[in-house]
Amino acid sequence: MNEPMFTVEQDSKKDNSGTFIISPLEQGYGATLGTSLRRVLLTSLPGVAVTSVRISGVKHQFSTLKGMREDVVEFLLNLKKVRFSYEGQEAVKGAISVKSAGEVKAKDIKVPANVKIANPELVLANLDKGGRIEAELVIERGSGYSFAEERATGEIGLIPLDSAFSPVTRVNYKVEETRVGRLTNYDKLLLEITTDATLNPKDALALAAKTLLSYYEQIVNPKKVVKAEEKKVDSLGAVGNLSVEEIGLPTRVANALVRAGYETVENLSKAKKEDLIKVRNLGEKSIKIISLALGERGVKFPEEQSK
Repeated sequence: MNEPMFTVEQDSKKDNSGTFIISPLEQGYGATLGTSLRRVLLTSLPGVAVTSVRISGVKHQFSTLKGMREDVVEFLLNLKKVRFSYEGQEAVKGAISVKSAGEVKAKDIKVPANVKIANPELVLANLDKGGRIEAELVIERGSGYSFAEERATGEIGLIPLDSAFSPVTRVNYKVEETRVGRLTNYDKLLLEITTDATLNPKDALALAAKTLLSYYEQIVNPKKVVKAEEKKVDSLGAVGNLSVEEIGLPTRVANALVRAGYETVENLSKAKKEDLIKVRNLGEKSIKIISLALGERGVKFPEEQSK
């Protein structure tokens, strides 16, 4: 097979989107390139997102904040939509401090000088008179999609977020027939790329191609792979990091546990029933309620674990 000879032209450009024409391609290579480039563009390009939040006066995401019209979950969902430009590799911190009535926007996030907010007019929340919001954010660079459970620490008040790092929001492709001389069995690939404005479509396409090239290079000229030691995984996993307020316990029971120092499922999994009964405002009935709530998540008290 001859060396591939084709051109890549940008047919249209609108703000943060562009359409590229890749042609002429050998028959079948339109779909081959279209499928592989689309997958890499959507899942593998690095980007920046908020990964965790600490809100003053809020212990967990299923809360409300006095003076804010939105509940905390809605505020966090809006926060996940904020897009950042940042070339560094280390995590950085941002902060929100708004004490007046009105809209709280992405531009109200105070970030280091080397971090830029691509959608500053995005509304995060609405404050009523007397309302205020104080929050600290952790902003990180990553790729693909990262689940909050991967960063759960069990620390009360620190809320990890699901984070979509990819700067590419949409990719469509279409393959058409094209002519080369008298032959009509060549492919023309039309690739439409839309980004979040932190990366232009042309650079996104080049970066995706380089990513694929690095994988193919490992097939052609393989480098020795050194196996990393497997990390010991906590048997409770993400469940152990849940706070007692998040497992459906009555408020009275949850508050009594927190005051006694049993703030997470992991804490409870190590507690003996005889010690919990001694906690103020807890009794045999409360212990049964706690045991049922833990059982729904596959967790038992120490004395039950051998049964």
